[in-house]
This record gives sequence, structure tokens and C-alpha cells, in this order.
Amino acid sequence: MPFLPVILWTDALIYLLLAAVALFVWYVRRHEHLRAPWWRVAQSPAAMSALVVLAAFVAVGLLDSVHFRLALPPAAGTQAGRAAPVNVAYAVDVKSVLDLLLSSLANRPERTYSAPLATHAYAKETVAYPAKDGNPARQLRDYPRLKYGGAHLRDPQRDWRADVLLTGFRGVALALPLWLLGSIALVAACTSAQQAVSGEFWRALWRGQTELPWRSILVALALLLLLVVPVALLSARYHVLGTDKVGLDVLYLSLKSVRTALVIGTLTTLVMLPFSVLLGIMAGYLRGVVDDIIQYFYTTLNSIPGVLLIAAGVLVLQVYIETHPDSFPTSAQRADFRLLWLCIILGITSWTGLCRLLRGEALKLRELEYVQAAQAFGVSQWRIMSRHILPNLMHIVLISVVMDFSGLVLAEAVLSYVGVGVDPSMISFGTMINAARLEMGREPMVWWSLASAFVFMLALVLAANLFADAVRDAFDPRVRVGAGKLRFARTQA
Repeated sequence: MPFLPVILWTDALIYLLLAAVALFVWYVRRHEHLRAPWWRVAQSPAAMSALVVLAAFVAVGLLDSVHFRLALPPAAGTQAGRAAPVNVAYAVDVKSVLDLLLSSLANRPERTYSAPLATHAYAKETVAYPAKDGNPARQLRDYPRLKYGGAHLRDPQRDWRADVLLTGFRGVALALPLWLLGSIALVAACTSAQQAVSGEFWRALWRGQTELPWRSILVALALLLLLVVPVALLSARYHVLGTDKVGLDVLYLSLKSVRTALVIGTLTTLVMLPFSVLLGIMAGYLRGVVDDIIQYFYTTLNSIPGVLLIAAGVLVLQVYIETHPDSFPTSAQRADFRLLWLCIILGITSWTGLCRLLRGEALKLRELEYVQAAQAFGVSQWRIMSRHILPNLMHIVLISVVMDFSGLVLAEAVLSYVGVGVDPSMISFGTMINAARLEMGREPMVWWSLASAFVFMLALVLAANLFADAVRDAFDPRVRVGAGKLRFARTQA
């Protein structure tokens, strides 16, 4: 085989999460009372626009979650025509599908810093100029030409501006037909064939009068393509977001950091939910000694600074990795195991808030008539908690999960910045910010690494927050009641 598939721990959990999401979608589609709140989410223009952005980030994360090791070429002494050896040697480096798609960015390192879209290095170096036009060979302190960025230009000072503008216009011209084809395909896939070819439907879409906010979705898709396509064309000739200290493309580092942020935000939830849901419902429904023990447990855990627990867990893992090197044959597997361990630690230290909230709701639900009727009929406590208490708390669980995602993404950046986050060899927004800490203090200041991490994190967190607000408004009964009263008051006025 030309490659050897590699399934990391986080890859397996991501595949499991995708299967769980597909099963959840299938279950929701079969029940009307579950479809109704999600349909309210789908009718929110802000939520659907944010979903387009989140879908782009998720696509990048999934492409970076399919890993493999490439086969090494045969030895130099192997005769041509001889049968291939049975035991194929594979490279130590673990690659992903995203690495193959971004190979033009990853395989073009410069010597050191370069500004976005630059053709010369950011700092002066001693450059040797050969003899030319009667002038002798000499060495001067100057900004050297980059090896890859703008290397196709004969005279960068004269041709750079026109080349960047022309490439950007080509990207815009290519993005428009791609948007048109994508819009038609998306509408055709989500609506009936009769609606997709109906002129009345497209006129209603243009006026924003469709039941689903198609205009907002297509506008968000257009803006995304108008940004992505020109950047993709420019990245083939330039370093669009510059390079870092060792010459790596910052755009490549930013895209590789997306998977780490998504893993932290989603897998931590898988660890947090069992503790929060089980202990919260038990404390609220069973009360008594069970409630006292659980309250004492999470109160004690809250009194310990979370950073200290995370640092202790990371140090314990580091000792385990150093004493068991055979368990991690590649650096990618070692870094991935540390990422998984960080998700587990974050989940253990962040479940107390949701647990306290579920306890308070369970205390109210256990006093309702249908729960007391089940108790009078002799239904077991575990069956009451699973059939009557848990379903009525799922809207709180769902709202908390969606809204905690952005907080976990930001937590990874902070933890990696202080040195107790992901492995230093793993690319993440936190490691980019940590590396930019010293770059901001040099002269001239290197600002683009920090700015790139900030912009990508802002887009991801903002999209997640907008979608979370729509989910909260659709699932929280108190918000729906308040909105209904407000509409009633307006009609009466």
C-alpha cells in the first residue's frame, strides 16, 4: 500500500461522535416534538449564517482527522523490475488529508519571518550581490528575496501590486460561478425539485420571505467563497498571512489549529456530560445523604484552582510518556494522547456548573404530579429518573453543551499559553499565541501570527455563540414564554 492508515485516539472519538450525531438526527426526524425546536433554530437567519461558518471549520477539522503514514521509496540498491518487497517501510511522520491539500503551503518554508504577501524577508541580512554592469561584487545589509513568496516576479517593486490585485480579481471571478453552482445544488438538495425550478420560490428567496432563511444562508456562503477562493489563489504564489520564526506559513498553521480547537470543544463535552447528568439528577431526585455527598464533592472540587489540577494532570502524563516510550512510536501519537488527556482533565474540572444546575431543576421536577403518580404506582427510582426526569432536562443539557463550546476553545488557548496545554509539537491557537508573545516585543514587531490566531478564534467562537443563542432561544421554555408575552403585548398595543 502507498500509505498506512493511522487512527489516533482523538480520531476514533471524532468518528464515534459523528456516528452519535447521525443517530441523533435520525431520532429527531422521527419525533415531531423534537423536530419543532430544531425547526425554530433553522428559521433563525443569524443561526443559519453561523452554521455555514461552523460547517467550514468542521470540514477543515474532519479533513485533518484522517491520518496515515506514507510508504518510503525502495532502497537505492533495489534492482528495477524486481518484485516489490513484502515488508514496506513507512515514514515516521503522520500526515492527514488536510496536509496533502495544503502541501503547497507546508512544503514551502522560508528562512525566517516574512510579512503577509511579502516578497522580501522582514529583517535585514547580509546579502551578497554578484558583479553586474561593471559594478564589482559586494555584500550589503538588505532585505533578501524570499525563496517562494513572490518568486515568480522579475521586478517585485514594479509588478507586486498589479499581480496581487489581478490574482484577487481572478479569485472573485471564480468565486461567483462557484457560489451560483453551490447555491443551486444546496437549494435542490434541501427542497423539492418543483420548488427548486420555481421562479416564485427564487423571488421569495430574494425578498427574504421563505420559511427557511435561504437568503441569509446564501449570503453567508457568498461571503465565505469571496474570502476563501482569492486567498487560495494568492497562497499558491505568496504567504498570505506571512511566515513565523522558522519560516512556516502562518495560514497553514492557522488551518491546522482548527482541529485542535474543535477536539477540545467537543471531546471535553463527552467527558463532562456523564458526571454532570448522572450526579445532578441523583442529587436532585434522591436528596438526603446522596445529595449531601454529591454537593460536598463538587464544592470541594470547585475550591481547588482548575489550573493547578490541569497542571498536575499534565505533569503526571508527561512522566508516564517518558517512562513508556514504546507505547508512542511517533511524535503525533504522543501529542494526540496528551490532547486526549487534556480533554479528560478539562471535562473532570468543568462538570460542576452543569451538575449544580441540573440538581436544582431535578428538585423542582420531583414535586410535579406525574412524578408523584409514578412513585405511587411503584415505579423504580432509576426508571423515574431515566423516563421522567432526564427527558425534561435535556434542553438544559443541550443549551449548556452548545454554549460551553466557545469557552473550552478559549481555555485551550490560555492553557497552552501558560505551558500546561497541548504538546508543544502540536499546532494550536494557544501555541501560536505563546510563540507570538516574544515576537510582539521585538523590533520591528511581528504581529501577524497573533493577529491570525485571533481572527480565526474570533470567527469560530463568534459563530458558535450565535448558533448557541438560537439554540437557547428555541429550547428554553422561559425564553419562549417571555417572547410570547411580548408579542401579545405588542398586538394589544
